Amino acid sequence: MPASFEGTKAVSVNGVTLAYREQGVGEPVVLVHGASDLRIWEHQEAALAYAFRSIAYSRRYARPNADIEPGIDDQMPPHVEDLAALLNALRAAPAHLVGHSWGGFVALLTAVRHRNLVRSLVLIEPPVISLFVSTPPKPTEILWLLVTRPSLAASVIKFGITAIGPAQQAFRRGDDEAAVQAFSAGVLGRDAFANMSPARRQQVRDNEKAIRAQLLGAGFPALTDREVRSVDLPVMLVVGANSPPLFHQLSRRLQELLPRSERVTIANASHIVQDDNPAAFNEALLTFLGNRRRI
Repeated sequence: MPASFEGTKAVSVNGVTLAYREQGVGEPVVLVHGASDLRIWEHQEAALAYAFRSIAYSRRYARPNADIEPGIDDQMPPHVEDLAALLNALRAAPAHLVGHSWGGFVALLTAVRHRNLVRSLVLIEPPVISLFVSTPPKPTEILWLLVTRPSLAASVIKFGITAIGPAQQAFRRGDDEAAVQAFSAGVLGRDAFANMSPARRQQVRDNEKAIRAQLLGAGFPALTDREVRSVDLPVMLVVGANSPPLFHQLSRRLQELLPRSERVTIANASHIVQDDNPAAFNEALLTFLGNRRRI
């Protein structure tokens, strides 16, 4: 059974209240979710608590926090500032940040903009498409990408056609269920989506208002090679062996740019790596963090 919100506390930062759950003592490890909420870390919280101070929180607009109001664009920069404020409010800085998907992008930007608050990064398939194109991409950007990185360009185009485009269209016509299905199938791959547990599907549906605001908003913030190179921290990049090619390509580019990075592929896993194969992911995570723990 999936974890509930049992044992959560609340902290107020930047005008919003964020739910979080804390276990264990030691160096803080803060878990930043993607298109879900803190429940996605059910397999990691107790495992981390044996040696670390585990803090899983729900980003603004994610359950059980207040929903986003209709018409508001859910942009990433406020989430970055929320994370920085949370680290300070909980006296958890500098922290090891573990970010999944959209939350991985948030964690990376936090390291760029608040270097002193971060000790290391674990980034699970962050969608750093804005390293290459704006969102939505301009035709000239796609043409340049086709010339310079044709396989990546093909993956970006496919992702837009099969996932983002259909999800946006469905949201605009008010069919939220179809939108969430299109988005989830595109991000996970159709086989992984078909095997997704009912509980995980419900978690995504619980947070569909935030997903809608993100997909219909202004897109990802700009990210430059120089900014990524400035993150002189230990970084573990994690990809699922069965994830769509786009995430592998983006992670390889991050590995090229990040000066102190390593990349780990988790077998029998797609985009939600920490849920698909928690034993293998936890082993890699604890090894990485253990090697960087201060004695």
